[in-house]
Amino acid sequence: MAAPNGLFDLWRVVRAAGYSVSGLAAAFKNEAAFRQELALFVVLAPLGFWLGHDGVERALLVGSLAVVLVVELLNSAIEAAVNRVGSEPNELSGRAKDLGSAAVFVSLVLVVVVWMLVLADRFA
Repeated sequence: MAAPNGLFDLWRVVRAAGYSVSGLAAAFKNEAAFRQELALFVVLAPLGFWLGHDGVERALLVGSLAVVLVVELLNSAIEAAVNRVGSEPNELSGRAKDLGSAAVFVSLVLVVVVWMLVLADRFA
């Protein structure tokens, strides 16, 4: 009997979760920046839960860290796709990689700004 194709197709969800786990494993194995940012998340997320006074502050502190991981995964996907196309220098390939890197940088700046704003009252 074939799996249903409707809204509640559990097998599709299971397959999608498997692809997601494979992607996370590939990022961990092949991307040093992802490993570094994951280490930052592992250290700072518990601190964010502890320092946040309420759910909103905790969501801002921990969520900003999660955004960095999401952006790094997207940046790694862009780099992998560009590298797959060719290794010869190309202006558009370089621009794509630079834009992905800039997105990661902006997400890291976001972490600093959010943490400073949320925690400013406590240390001022």
